[in-house]
Amino acid sequence: MAKRVLLTGANGFLGSHILSLLLKSSYSVRAIVRSQSKADQVRRDFPEAGASLDFGIVPDITFPHAFDSVIQSQPPFDAVIHTASPYLYAVASDNLRDFLEPAVKGTEEILRSIHSHAPSVKRVVMTSSMAAVLDFGAGDNGKIYTEKDWNPTTWEEAVEGNLGTGYRGSKKFAEKAAWDFISKEKPNFDLVVLCPPMIYGPLAHSIASIKDLNESNKRIYDLFINTSPSADLPPNGLYLYVDVRDIAHAHILSLTSPVAGNNRFLILAGQISSQQISDILRSKIPELEARTPVGKPGESGLPEGAFSAESEEARRVLGVEYRGAEETFGELGRELVGIEGRG
Repeated sequence: MAKRVLLTGANGFLGSHILSLLLKSSYSVRAIVRSQSKADQVRRDFPEAGASLDFGIVPDITFPHAFDSVIQSQPPFDAVIHTASPYLYAVASDNLRDFLEPAVKGTEEILRSIHSHAPSVKRVVMTSSMAAVLDFGAGDNGKIYTEKDWNPTTWEEAVEGNLGTGYRGSKKFAEKAAWDFISKEKPNFDLVVLCPPMIYGPLAHSIASIKDLNESNKRIYDLFINTSPSADLPPNGLYLYVDVRDIAHAHILSLTSPVAGNNRFLILAGQISSQQISDILRSKIPELEARTPVGKPGESGLPEGAFSAESEEARRVLGVEYRGAEETFGELGRELVGIEGRG
């Protein structure tokens, strides 16, 4: 069983949940962050970790040999969990610079460093995305996506398209880069790739205010809480979701399953519409009755022929289970109201 793990993106929304589970499961973790100030914040968020948690500072994951020093450890690492990848539309303006290069080069750099400097590593778990799976141009044709599907976006389209196309392309090409590395280099480690859709749920890290929320949770605050009951329901967006705690748990399960190696898994709880999110928030949090768009309560809110995806392989191989939508969005809504109340 892997007991010494390197975790990238450790201060992020998902990374913080993974770190929490690793520490609770008695792993020794090196958390990779971009600055000492971020390391200090992670230490404050996990004061009980003690000697089980140390840090590596990697300011730029695209820099050649960026991970060479942090991947070396005594005792050596058994596994690596790579979650770090850009997803901040608010500060992005160039697809190549802000999405594609960080995702692809960051993935290639960490795999090269593991291969060259950490022969003890036997498994790498990588966070990809349903963005690497879905054909966003196909619309609602009733398709059920599986692990065999790939986003058909080309590199040129990802570079030249809008920010959404750039982000989705970055997830596809980063994952493709990882599988190409495994195929060509044949390293001592195998690879497990997890593809979640929209990730929602409560935080495991501290933030100063609403403006510091991750993109998916900020969407819930902006469109369902910081609004009014007479407002139009927001568009559904991607109506496949998973609770952050469940995708975090899937990463932990992926460390130790002997048959998971060199496989790709879709990790999702199912479909969710804006109407369903509204209904949950309004029923679970009384003060949101006067704030959350009403829409047409009780309706599914999903388009006819809405596409979906199956996660049976993750259940069968990894043993992943999923929380219900009422738990995910009810707990998230309560937390967001509390964060807002801090001023």
